[in-house]
Amino acid sequence: MSRQVPLAVVAREWTRIGVTGFGGPPAHIALLRSLVVDRRAWMEPREFEDANAACGLLPGPASTQMAIFCAYRVGGRGGAVVGGLGFVAPAVVMILALSVLFLSASPPEWVRALGAGAAGVVPAVAVHAGRALLSPSYRHARGRLARWLVYVAAGAAAAITLGAYLVLVLLGCGTIELLIQRRITIHTAAFNPVVLAVVVGTGGLLSLAWVAFKVGALSYGGGFVIIPLMQGDAVHTYHWMTNAQFLNAVALGQVTPGPVVATVAAVGYAAHGIGGGLLAAVVAFVPSFSFILFGGRRFERLRANAQARAFLDGAGPAAIGAIFGAAVTLAAALHEDWQYVVLAAAVVALLAMRRGVVETLVGAALVGVATSALGGPIP
Repeated sequence: MSRQVPLAVVAREWTRIGVTGFGGPPAHIALLRSLVVDRRAWMEPREFEDANAACGLLPGPASTQMAIFCAYRVGGRGGAVVGGLGFVAPAVVMILALSVLFLSASPPEWVRALGAGAAGVVPAVAVHAGRALLSPSYRHARGRLARWLVYVAAGAAAAITLGAYLVLVLLGCGTIELLIQRRITIHTAAFNPVVLAVVVGTGGLLSLAWVAFKVGALSYGGGFVIIPLMQGDAVHTYHWMTNAQFLNAVALGQVTPGPVVATVAAVGYAAHGIGGGLLAAVVAFVPSFSFILFGGRRFERLRANAQARAFLDGAGPAAIGAIFGAAVTLAAALHEDWQYVVLAAAVVALLAMRRGVVETLVGAALVGVATSALGGPIP
């Protein structure tokens, strides 16, 4: 693909989205469409929608892959690298900077109070994210509703009980649905997801790289489905973080712009400092870049691929269930009674009043500071 847009323009525009993209994947897609379709006319509306649908068939963070693909489309492979880095780097830098403050060994009392308040909102944010995906998936499942319900339930149960091994259930649900729809035997040459059912290392850099790889390459649904994957490894398997610190890390991922997957940088920081945070971010995002750099020309065929769509018909509902399951594990990680009051208020604010995620998190963080000032317990 010949380059059409100067790399300096790609760098400027995609970095702007990376800095201002508060609100998660829906906001990212809206900003990308406004740029490449409405304002610049670099892509036709149908091409944009087709690419967005194709990204939804890939594992990992769909909005990140869409940002990289749009940059690839207008700037070639160089554009994909420059634009992709512009999109993801601001979130990674912000999360690492905030991690130094919030995840240090002895953070100040007011920092702990901010984190404890924001942590109370995180389970409600997970429910909010899952609800947004539930209705479209349900409508798409007509004619196979019973299996859809089984996949959702399996994903939720796996997120609650399996944690780090959730990915096996996601892949299993996808494979089962593919077998049912296509009535074929899956041979190695046709479908060969790489699943390592062993623990890599004992908490060192190889372990961190494996956790980040699962987040970036094997998490169908992207977004909040990465939370139970990370929590199981970071808290329970390798003990890099406490539950309270993990809740803080998720909150940091929500109050910063850019992709939710950048939260893995906070896990990497807790494990091995700034170097670990950078390693985790690189490993988590390399699959997204690779999918586009080496498969961008095949996107049209991917959307029309019946096997890919059938696989996602199983893995997608399981990923939604995993998001709701994550809400259960995140709520169980709260320690103080007042945090559950914050959680109840957040459910009302996000689900009933439809307030924004960032403003709800900031409000809850201030409640934490007020609670500390009044002598309340801070975990």
